[in-house]
Amino acid sequence: MVLFYFIAAIIGWHIGIYGLFKKAGIEAWKAFIPFYNTWLIVNKCNISKKWFWLQLIPIAGQFITIWITIIFLMHFGKINLIHHTLFVLVPFAYLPYIGFDKETKWGGSEVFKRYKKPISREWIDAAVFAIVAATIIRTFIFEAYVIPSGSMEKTLLVNDFLFVNKMAYGPKVPQTPLSFPFVHNLMPGSQKPSYLKWIQLGYKRVPGYDKLHRNDVVVFNFPEGDTIINLPEYGSLVTYYSLVRQYGRDAVWNRFENDIIVHPADKTDNYIKRCVAVAGDTLEVKDGIVYINKVKQPIPKFAQRTFIVNATKAGLNFDDLKSNYNIDIRTDQYYLAYQDSINASFARTGMAEIIMTEEDAAKIKQLKGVIKVEPAIEQYDAFAAQAYYFPFDSLHHHFSRDNYGPIYIPKAGAKIDLNTNTLSLYYRAITSYEGHTLQVNGNEILVDGKPTTTYTFKYNYYWMMGDNRHNSQDSRFWGFVPETQIVGRASLIWFSWDKGPRWKRLFNIIK
Repeated sequence: MVLFYFIAAIIGWHIGIYGLFKKAGIEAWKAFIPFYNTWLIVNKCNISKKWFWLQLIPIAGQFITIWITIIFLMHFGKINLIHHTLFVLVPFAYLPYIGFDKETKWGGSEVFKRYKKPISREWIDAAVFAIVAATIIRTFIFEAYVIPSGSMEKTLLVNDFLFVNKMAYGPKVPQTPLSFPFVHNLMPGSQKPSYLKWIQLGYKRVPGYDKLHRNDVVVFNFPEGDTIINLPEYGSLVTYYSLVRQYGRDAVWNRFENDIIVHPADKTDNYIKRCVAVAGDTLEVKDGIVYINKVKQPIPKFAQRTFIVNATKAGLNFDDLKSNYNIDIRTDQYYLAYQDSINASFARTGMAEIIMTEEDAAKIKQLKGVIKVEPAIEQYDAFAAQAYYFPFDSLHHHFSRDNYGPIYIPKAGAKIDLNTNTLSLYYRAITSYEGHTLQVNGNEILVDGKPTTTYTFKYNYYWMMGDNRHNSQDSRFWGFVPETQIVGRASLIWFSWDKGPRWKRLFNIIK
């Protein structure tokens, strides 16, 4: 249906322009020569030549072509908003009608110049232009994003406001184009979807000027956000899939049937993490340290993890640590309660678990009364591996938060063996992201109904982890991120707020 609409629009545009060229004194056959036809319109209507060249920009240029056509129509006296709306919505019918309508005459620049817009039309045109321009910028160039949680602390803090660069990896063509402007997936102040599914396009991406590198901070559509329980306390916080794994699909649907919705892939919640492994890498986590292709990776400068601190001191004051020792272990989300729980633990046991950077852990170790500081390491637990850690298969994969893998990150064109050991790792990639059916029939694995022992990937995949390694829901919990769901690179903190502006964070480049 969508393809038919676009084909009809293109054919209708050329037929209509053929008729209008005749009326304007331009050789009609030239209407069928791509780009030359708009060059002739630009010349005939005395439009600045820059607009012709700007229409060659992918995607955005289509809007400029529409604007050039509207200017051409205005030279025929088709000036009011009704004509322009009909052209935008039904060009396949409107343009041929106008092109061959005996009452439609070329008026030229005199008709165009005589037209004086009423004040209301000026406001409407300005508003439409602003919305269209801002939508193009937001869709294809950059988008503002605010950090909602502490999963990237201390690299990024709650209420850091970012610019996300969509040109770096190439902007995605919207898969769900019918959407309320400037809203992602839910209408403000409600749980109502902000989009219509009437038109669904396939995955397309305009080529970018760079590729996704290891350690890039990336914004992406949450992979497990395609199906959600549409209630504020659930959504991406407590995912539909996690509840299905714990309680079974029937139990979840019996309880939440009226609140379950399916988002298109480009309308799942936006997440931000650090890409620690790219397509083709093999990742392993040993005692909380990431290894890529068996090489130990550097720890990001401001990355945090949990440390066990033994001390004779009865308590800590986070503000004193910051001012006197430059040790910053407060959290902006809940630091007073966090400080109280740490001090209660010290008073009770002489030991507390504190989330902090490696640098701050080294400083804490030097304080008077501190006996020992060491990383907290989560050990393997069969229940946790089955319930919480991707691929939720404790029979074949004994994974924990701090000891994970090895796991191969799929690369486009790469072939893997499909067997009982790899099936759970790649099942979702093959079915949900690449659109195949996958079944197990006895000892046979069937892809699209055909027995196979291998699979070749269509897309590149990535492994995302938060810098706050013990307080981050990331790929360890939901698996790979396909290239189809990459939004852009987080580039700049343009504002930051915590009971007032954090002036030192303004205009910081994200590393």
